[in-house]
Amino acid sequence: MPEPPRDWNQRYATGQTPWDSGTPSQEMERVIGEWNIAPSRALEIGCGTGTNAVWLARQGFRVTAVDLVPLAIERAVARAKSAGVSVDFRAASLLDPDIVAQLTTGGSYPFVFDRGVYHCLREENLAAFLEMIKRVTQRGSHYLLLAGNANDPAPPDQGPPRVTADTLLAELGPPFELMQLREFHFDGVTVDGTTLNPLAWSALWRRK
Repeated sequence: MPEPPRDWNQRYATGQTPWDSGTPSQEMERVIGEWNIAPSRALEIGCGTGTNAVWLARQGFRVTAVDLVPLAIERAVARAKSAGVSVDFRAASLLDPDIVAQLTTGGSYPFVFDRGVYHCLREENLAAFLEMIKRVTQRGSHYLLLAGNANDPAPPDQGPPRVTADTLLAELGPPFELMQLREFHFDGVTVDGTTLNPLAWSALWRRK
């Protein structure tokens, strides 16, 4: 049975954002370092309050970052200003073809980062998500995807939506070549004062 629509803006307003740790993703930092992904035009989808986008900008990436939630984007803009970096933040739906057209006005992106968008939007409209991710990438683009892992032994209501490795390969394999797939734990997830470490997938893809 499908989940009821999420009121993301309300969750930010009330602080119900366990995924928003306020620190950059250690897994993103690891992958960029180990794979020597050089600074370039980068797109972060589902950027939240901008922690990862600001980190990327500090490394020399020219970052565009998108989130559905206007309140999250307001906070992201303030974070970037405080950090003294420039990030093109946008409050928009990634499933809107007109928004995707605007994002790609200057061309597609050599690097795309996704911490938790695919595993949500695939349940809402997989076809539209796949069309979006193909449009914002080009041949040779790297796409780093962090998603909930169906191997997590914790109860399903503890943590993000989950997918299997076979699902990842079936849904993203046609347009992308899988460079690395590994299990890791999401860091900085806190629910009601309790720190959780949901099992996740780290999938680095390269556009065919």
